[in-house]
Amino acid sequence: MNTTDLFRRPNARPTVTAVIPTLNEADNLRWLLPRLTEVDEIIVVDGESTDGSVEIIRLLRPDAVIISQPARGKGLALQAGFAAATCDVIVMLDADGSMNPAEIGSFVAMIGRGFDFVKGSRYSCGGGSEDLTFMRRTGNQWLTRLANTLYRTQWSDLCYGYVAMRRDAVERLALTSTGFEIETEMCVNAVTSGLRIAEVASYESNRLYGESHLNTWRDGWRVLKMMVGSRLRSRRPLTAARPMDLETVPAGLRAAA
Repeated sequence: MNTTDLFRRPNARPTVTAVIPTLNEADNLRWLLPRLTEVDEIIVVDGESTDGSVEIIRLLRPDAVIISQPARGKGLALQAGFAAATCDVIVMLDADGSMNPAEIGSFVAMIGRGFDFVKGSRYSCGGGSEDLTFMRRTGNQWLTRLANTLYRTQWSDLCYGYVAMRRDAVERLALTSTGFEIETEMCVNAVTSGLRIAEVASYESNRLYGESHLNTWRDGWRVLKMMVGSRLRSRRPLTAARPMDLETVPAGLRAAA
């Protein structure tokens, strides 16, 4: 039975895999892992951490699947995690404690309503961020506007990596990015492959401990190159997204924090 058949069954509950890329996030994992109560499978892709991250995972969630690979980028880590996932729905979230696990239910609910790809938005009603600097906010706004122009979409927040999708949509996304630009590649490939897309409000907190691995200028440039290059290579004619194709969920439908 595929995931499409599952969601058509009355009262069917989709199973959920959380995919978490990590590199030296032991302190943050102590907070995150016990709060992943709405998932059936946890896959942590560890970039050969040296701070005891793996030991913390084994202590707090001995049921978690740990994939160890060299720290060659977030994109490669996520691809490894997606390939190992076995549940109906995949939710990807960061290990730094900035994304609220209590919101997973609102993402999965939209998958249950028939969407293939559900994107968190810090700019939707009920969303927000404690972590966006002026530079990151400005860059995200310009990249989002460019993406909406190139792909004829209505994204409100392009560069945010809290995402859920049907597992059977992964192959259609045809992901190749190795770094942080994979988050944008997922969005634009969801459009060009004809997936049904929705946004849900999400609130981003500050990273709990440690320093971010994101480099604003370097990774912003990689996002720009990937987005423009992908559009130039795509031969699929695009039509403007209708509300049924790109839907924003009001704050009232979010899971309680």
